[in-house]
Amino acid sequence: FKALQEEARPVMFAILIILVVFLPLFTLQAMEGKMFKPLALTICFALFGSLVISLTIVPVIGSLVIKRSNRQTRENPLIRLINAIYMPILSLAMRGRWLTIAVAGALMVGAFSVLPRIGTEFLPPLDEGSIAINIVRLSTASTEGSAKQATAIEKRLLAKFPEITTVVSKTGRAEIAEDPMGPEQTDLLIMFKEDYEKTHSRSKEQIVLAINDELALFPGIKPAFSQPIALRVNELISGIKSDVAIKIFGDDIDILISTAERIAPILAGIEGAGDVKIEQVSGFSQIEIQPDREAAARHMINIEDINLLVEAAIGGKVATTVFEGQRKFDVQVRFPAEIRADIDVIEQLLVSSPLGYNVPLEELAKIQEVEVPAQISREGSQRRLIVECNVRGRDIGSFVEQAKQKLTAVQNKMPAGYRLAWGGQFENQQRAMARLKVVVPVAILLVFVILYSSLNSIKSSVLILTNLPFAVVGGILTIYLLKIHLSVAASIGFIALLGVAVENGLVLVSFFDQLRERGKSAYDAVFEACRIRVRPLMMTTLTTLMGLLPMLYAKGSGSEIQQPLVAVIFGGLISSLALTLVILPVLYVLLNHDESATTF
Repeated sequence: FKALQEEARPVMFAILIILVVFLPLFTLQAMEGKMFKPLALTICFALFGSLVISLTIVPVIGSLVIKRSNRQTRENPLIRLINAIYMPILSLAMRGRWLTIAVAGALMVGAFSVLPRIGTEFLPPLDEGSIAINIVRLSTASTEGSAKQATAIEKRLLAKFPEITTVVSKTGRAEIAEDPMGPEQTDLLIMFKEDYEKTHSRSKEQIVLAINDELALFPGIKPAFSQPIALRVNELISGIKSDVAIKIFGDDIDILISTAERIAPILAGIEGAGDVKIEQVSGFSQIEIQPDREAAARHMINIEDINLLVEAAIGGKVATTVFEGQRKFDVQVRFPAEIRADIDVIEQLLVSSPLGYNVPLEELAKIQEVEVPAQISREGSQRRLIVECNVRGRDIGSFVEQAKQKLTAVQNKMPAGYRLAWGGQFENQQRAMARLKVVVPVAILLVFVILYSSLNSIKSSVLILTNLPFAVVGGILTIYLLKIHLSVAASIGFIALLGVAVENGLVLVSFFDQLRERGKSAYDAVFEACRIRVRPLMMTTLTTLMGLLPMLYAKGSGSEIQQPLVAVIFGGLISSLALTLVILPVLYVLLNHDESATTF
């Protein structure tokens, strides 16, 4: 009961702090929100249950298990060894306090200096074990022709690649708002055999390059490689099927196309760019009839007469009504399909003149086949054209920064009212990071309020928060050494790490304050608290590290997402433990300076 009286309050506040730290996960949206909110909910419910059990069931079990004896128990040999190593290090750090702070500061500056060298991305590429290829043809491609070509591609890939077990193609799609596709587009889904890399000694990247070479034998197609889930997610979130997209906004479609044609080769010349393509907006042909008003005036023919004739011959016009019992149907007449597409036939249409004779349409209008936009996309009430590409072999963040520098000249030459914007995975990353930049500081502010409520000391609360950057040091160095990119998953790892770091600091500092309230000096309180608390701090940290170790080296589907998160927590816990046990006591003594009653 004495332990409950002394320790219940810091334990409760420590768990409450971790719950508050995980609040940013509930603000994420779209894909990252669906992916990490279950993690946050699981941790919050588990911590809440743990708090209830720790304050109710554990004391009851402890009262039944702990031996009621006055006999002094022997100290654990492992703890004796830890204290034999740790206490001299702490004593040395106390004697050279300012040197200790300088070394810790230099370590922190060095860790943050490597931050610009760490690549950034939205989420690590998830290996789904299959490939999705989006094939785009000319806008005039028919459904039958696209299906025949897709079948030919399927047979060729199955014959050429023994690693492939199944190839399925989908041509066109209903025009739902999220993902319209015409008959000129085909999604090719390729499934591989199990352990194909070991059996056939070719990696997935090598197979992708070989498939790209095979597809080059089919004229008139533009393939873009992705994965089935990633392709659908990208389409549903941003409407873009590639990793990076440059959106060109403006009014004139011709200027948009010419700008895109200047951007595409620049983008293709950047290291890591693959599957560079321009959104297909042209290639659709139609017959254009432009009336000659002077010629029509000579024959006393109105433009409306020409329009009515063209409408009836090509578009169709209701000529009569047929009754079948109680039902009636309009009868529409127009030329057969093969004649409607023949310019020579259209030119011979006769237009009646009020002067009593007929005039061929070719004498009254200019008739020609012209190429027009197949589609016009809009975003934010503006016309939009996209240049998109996939990024291979490097992070998206550095790729976009390099692309922005090289496209500065193009952007400066764009007319007034035209602009560039970045989309795709990069857009998702910017949105998620922008939201975290707002809510994480708010969460830290709430943590400070909770710390002050627990300790009733601004000095001690600030001291615990100074442990946060030292915890981040280990996370940064870990992802840098393991060559892991900074993604939303890694950011979630930093959030979880901050909660654990604050918890350890609270448990230690609250004990410092308790010993000082009993009359001990800051120096004596620090040494006694560190000697007593080193075991629970090390044991809780080590058990967490052992639990994370299998996840850090796990392989298989989904491991790419968890590894950045686990790596950050793993490295951060190590640095946080070391700095909590050494730097935090030194800072506490410096902030609560008084004469030491005892020397060690």
